[in-house]
Amino acid sequence: MNENSSEPKILAVIPARGGSKGLPGKNIRPLMGKPLIAHTILLASTLGPNVRTIVSTDDAGIAAAAREAGADVPFLRPAELANDTAPMSVVLRHALQTMEEIDGTTYDLVLLLDPTSPTRIASDIADAVERLATSPELDGVISVSEPSFNPIWVGVKPRTEGGHVLERYFEEGTGVIRRQDVPRFLRINGSFYVWRAEYIHRLETSWFDEGTHGYVEIPESRSFSIDDEGEFLLLEAAVKAGLAPLPGYSPKSEED
Repeated sequence: MNENSSEPKILAVIPARGGSKGLPGKNIRPLMGKPLIAHTILLASTLGPNVRTIVSTDDAGIAAAAREAGADVPFLRPAELANDTAPMSVVLRHALQTMEEIDGTTYDLVLLLDPTSPTRIASDIADAVERLATSPELDGVISVSEPSFNPIWVGVKPRTEGGHVLERYFEEGTGVIRRQDVPRFLRINGSFYVWRAEYIHRLETSWFDEGTHGYVEIPESRSFSIDDEGEFLLLEAAVKAGLAPLPGYSPKSEED
């Protein structure tokens, strides 16, 4: 993303509320010597001069850690937008409207970077921005990946009438006897999302149900998402083993 008048003006939003229940304090928990949120802030700083990055948080401790890592925290998120029921669409719209007022400008795109998905690389985000720029029919582009198992093949559920009898979860798997013949399955992994700003302004609740989206496929090794203690420890182990990237960190640096 080079400085160019034709480049879209992007607002990158790093959402980090203080009330996590699955892993309290996760956004500032140390990962490889830095608060978790710092890795996303570092990645965002490499995206180019046309990207304005801010942290949206309700928590003074997170705000302080974000500023120490070099981020801009121009406002504290209202409490009603920081509870378990507040949809991300409303959080993003608040951030966009607030920053357009503060900066006195209009943004073209909104980039969502969740700090709990730190194993992303800048070129994937650049690909998403380029795909959106060249696809006027799309409202946004999101990151997806292919999981190690295919739920169409192995997905089951208990029969609705009860008991301990299983039935297929996906009808597409009926009659398929070889794994190789199952339709390909991709999952939304939460690594990054980029949307047109005008779409965020009119988005009500569910981004997937209210818009048309393209995708950039990334490997599962760049698709970690931390919601609990186990996932945090798995990510830490993968980074140390060199199996997952982390901005500014190299496994060799620990050996020197």
